[in-house]
Amino acid sequence: MISLYRMKDAMETLEWRCKAFAELDTLELYRVLEARCAVFVVEQRCVYADIDGLDVEAVHLFAIDNGAPDQPLVACARLFAPTEEEPLAQIGRVLTAAQYREHGIGRMLMQRALDEVARRWPHTPIRLNAQQYLRAFYESFGFKRTGGPYLEDGIPHIEMRRAPR
Repeated sequence: MISLYRMKDAMETLEWRCKAFAELDTLELYRVLEARCAVFVVEQRCVYADIDGLDVEAVHLFAIDNGAPDQPLVACARLFAPTEEEPLAQIGRVLTAAQYREHGIGRMLMQRALDEVARRWPHTPIRLNAQQYLRAFYESFGFKRTGGPYLEDGIPHIEMRRAPR
């Protein structure tokens, strides 16, 4: 676990990046996939295909801790543009690395995700599939439950939507 003293430094050394798949360098892509594997596959014990073919269509929002020697990925999310088939923007694969939790970085990530969606796709509602235990977290950003609960990889989820700004 990262010390509180180090966390204060980390908050000052976070570098937020937002890139389309083709813009990611090899190390950035590796770190995103590594973090998702650590949280969704190992920590949550879900055996599933994280590499689902959708990364190439996504915009990847993530934070790197430039103050740490190995510059780890701290938090990330995937953002999807609305399409003819799905007229809502989507946010998914939202995570904060375990050692950086409980310090408000998840809130920072979600606010940045919402700001980025509003900038790229103004006046577009947003959909996400939330793990049910995080319902209140997403509701604090204006999301409302629209479906579920349902099991995804053995974890209860709910569909949530948010009106555009």
